[in-house]
Amino acid sequence: LAQAAENQLIPHPGVKPETPKLLCRQSIHLVPPPETRSAFDGLELTNLVREHPTHASQNQSPVNPTNRAQCSERTPKDAMSALRLPAGLKLLRRLVPPPTRPLASQYDYVIVGAGSAGCVLANELTKDASSSVLLIEAGGWDTNPLIHIPAGVYSVFKDPSVNWNWESEAEPGCGGRKIELPRGKVVGGSSSINAMVYMRGHPLDYDGWADADASLEPWRFERVLPYFKACERSDRGASAYRGGSGRLEVTRGATENVLYDAFLQAGEQAGQGTSDDLNGYKPEGVARLDRTVSRDGRRASAATAHLEPALARENLQLLRNAAVDKVEIDGRRATGVRLNGGELISAKREVLLCAGAIKTPQLLMLSGIGGKDQLGSIGVDVVADLGGVGQNLMDHACVNIAAGCRTSDAIDGLARPLQKAAVGARWLVDGKGWAASNAWEAGGLVFGSDAYPYPNLQYHFCPVHADYREGGGLTLRPGFQIQVDQLRPFSRGRVAITSRDPAADPSVRFNYLSDPRDAQELIEGVRRALDIVYAPAFNDFRAELRLPDTRNASDDELEAFVRRTCGTDYHPSGTAKMGSGSDAVVDAELRVHGVEGLRVVDASVLPSIVSGNLNAPVQMIARKAADVIRGVEGLPAERPEYHFDEHDDVAVAA
Repeated sequence: LAQAAENQLIPHPGVKPETPKLLCRQSIHLVPPPETRSAFDGLELTNLVREHPTHASQNQSPVNPTNRAQCSERTPKDAMSALRLPAGLKLLRRLVPPPTRPLASQYDYVIVGAGSAGCVLANELTKDASSSVLLIEAGGWDTNPLIHIPAGVYSVFKDPSVNWNWESEAEPGCGGRKIELPRGKVVGGSSSINAMVYMRGHPLDYDGWADADASLEPWRFERVLPYFKACERSDRGASAYRGGSGRLEVTRGATENVLYDAFLQAGEQAGQGTSDDLNGYKPEGVARLDRTVSRDGRRASAATAHLEPALARENLQLLRNAAVDKVEIDGRRATGVRLNGGELISAKREVLLCAGAIKTPQLLMLSGIGGKDQLGSIGVDVVADLGGVGQNLMDHACVNIAAGCRTSDAIDGLARPLQKAAVGARWLVDGKGWAASNAWEAGGLVFGSDAYPYPNLQYHFCPVHADYREGGGLTLRPGFQIQVDQLRPFSRGRVAITSRDPAADPSVRFNYLSDPRDAQELIEGVRRALDIVYAPAFNDFRAELRLPDTRNASDDELEAFVRRTCGTDYHPSGTAKMGSGSDAVVDAELRVHGVEGLRVVDASVLPSIVSGNLNAPVQMIARKAADVIRGVEGLPAERPEYHFDEHDDVAVAA
């Protein structure tokens, strides 16, 4: 790696080749020195064709004819062998930030936030060469190598250099505890620091949006499934349920460990069922989970998936380490944004807020869009009286069930320096092993009881007991762990601002468990998880029960456990609700009510939270929004058959 850096093998996208000798890849230019030239001949063109087929359609010529001829002489097997560069070299190339370009004073579109939604929008909008786009990110480039190594998530997801590291106010339903609120502050946003679980939510979540509000008919599941598929490149292959040619790499968890096998068998023994694909035909039961991890063992963030190709285009400018203070509004039209240094950047067409469910409502309120009483209390002039801004805050509250392991199959040994070094070395060579795992490779969507029309609980299973210490440290203990999420909470919180200072942290209260039905569902979830822990499949592995400390607790004791230990699964959403009601902030096309030229495109717009992790739904929303913004015809509806369609007690819109 050091030699590669010394030989300057890693110029960055956006730098045009000066001579025909340069081998240009869409994401990174690989420029070997003369003495190593033969080892790289033909490599990048083959890689380009395999990973980035759009180059051919854009009539770009990344290599000279001589190199193309050399490539054509290789057999497919030889070409694929040549592509197996050490994972460490691929990582090194990624860590070089793109070159900066002079900042213009005006763009067609100004996108605030280079997270899951912002990266998708930047890629889609710049496909029109006539449109100029500025993408603004408060954080920096994803230069921390642990971002890209899947197991590195546990070192970076609280790192203040890439994380806002907010926390909630004292939560009355959680014993007055403040709940951590990490959010990505880096290109890729939270997709660069999350645990990489890929879940879309249940199809009935989206049908429920349309059933509750007729204006949201465009968001019925049959209308959003094509956009999930368009974003995704699944290792399961293209099908009626999965996408095979999108930008986001999605792979099924496949790391071998007998505790994963025991978990799946236990789910069947406990009567909770199994599924081959929770994003496919049967979205219920326990399963090996999908992950946003590439086939060569690297994190697939929104930045690596969607932003990389866009950065090669002249009509995109990425502005890093730049905070936006407010949206500039003239009359009732958004005209641009004001940066924290005082610079005004104008938007000829639209301003697109993609800053997430905490930062987006803060920016709206600082810009005079929100409830008049809230804005008036801090002296902000009201532009649009929208009382729903910052309200309807939702999250997936969760609790952890943990037991010791009597065998050596738990992965607590990864905390030992020598084993950690060996795992890291293997990843640098071939991108495999535990460093290529997010650890939460199994999980499930299950029912707390027969009272629910579709699963209301989610499991994440890990073959180790991960115990977070005070101050953020992580201890790995021999054992295994099931995280239980309540998927559709009744409680609602809010985001507020207490100052006109844009640098001041927003005030956040989730109101976890303020509705007693939420506590009851988590109690049911604990009992369902304990049924798995005590299934026969775990008899050879299970040692002492650690969380909770007894299997035979009463409901009152379990409620106390839930309120004492529950936390967040890091899925804040809903604070700029989509719809037509009095509490809605944006319409079905994500336009802010009462303000022209301004849209919100992120998790803020969810009218109700979906039954699963949010990275995939947010990317879907952005991909669908891009078609609306560009005024192009949407993708045709698709509605394949699902397992739950066979049950008469579940109504599904055709």
